[in-house]
Amino acid sequence: MYAVEARGLVKRFVSYARLGFFKRRRIIVNALRGVSLNVKWGEVYGLLGPNGAGKTTTVKILSTLLIPDEGEAYVDGHNVVDEANRVKPIIGLLLYPDRGFYSRLSGLENLTYFGRLYGLSSVEAYRRAIELLKLVDLEWAKDRPYEEYSLGMKARLALARALINDPLVVFLDEPTIGLDPISSRIVRGIVRDLAKQGKAIIMTSHNLWEVERVCDRVGFIKDGRIVLEGSPSEVKARLGLRYVVEVEYEHMGNVELGRFEVDDPVQGVKRILSEMESSNIRVTSIRIHEPSLEDAYVKVIKGG
Repeated sequence: MYAVEARGLVKRFVSYARLGFFKRRRIIVNALRGVSLNVKWGEVYGLLGPNGAGKTTTVKILSTLLIPDEGEAYVDGHNVVDEANRVKPIIGLLLYPDRGFYSRLSGLENLTYFGRLYGLSSVEAYRRAIELLKLVDLEWAKDRPYEEYSLGMKARLALARALINDPLVVFLDEPTIGLDPISSRIVRGIVRDLAKQGKAIIMTSHNLWEVERVCDRVGFIKDGRIVLEGSPSEVKARLGLRYVVEVEYEHMGNVELGRFEVDDPVQGVKRILSEMESSNIRVTSIRIHEPSLEDAYVKVIKGG
């Protein structure tokens, strides 16, 4: 059984375009057009796509905040619509990192409060709050009012709140947006540790460097549909992205730079060196550039 499974999710929203001062035209926005995906236990799944592609809508449906117009979704085998009360206690959600906290309460008081909402006793909620503050490196600021927290601190506290109930499945919508490198590294480390514990994580992000290092699989969503899915290496291979070998060499007294596209960097370098050696060309340096997930994103989303 998958940790998370979605089958043919469709979601439409009604919007209105103003026509003059008094008239409006009704518009149907198709946010999702049949999204299907699955996430295994112990896996980090990255949902990638441009703004408006349907990432956050998908996360909201899977976390019981929205009801799909068509299709069905399951978390730990429970239907997110019909069994929402069984889904909510086992999931954690980070949706808006700077919302939902009480500004005059301290970080510790906020987390303790949310622990109590999940049914923890006062002692358990306090213990869990301290444990999570240590995890996100905020124990030193536990008694500081939330209104004095920086954006990075607020984001880490939001992650702690998402984990207050020790969830089996965690949904993270842009968990590191706007964060400094240290805060981002802390969040990445926590995400990988959660996966090692066997939890399932779905995250959205525009930081493709980060996604490539954290996610086991990614799904590209475009115009409300998943158009490509697989591990970062599988995705790049399916798109035919190739390694680039840069060779600096001396030729007729001049230093020149050559760029060669290869499928296998090891065999490619051997072939290039062999050909240059046979032509009595002296190679001074070689650099190998692996195709990135950003290259894949551009090719899928922008057609570049």
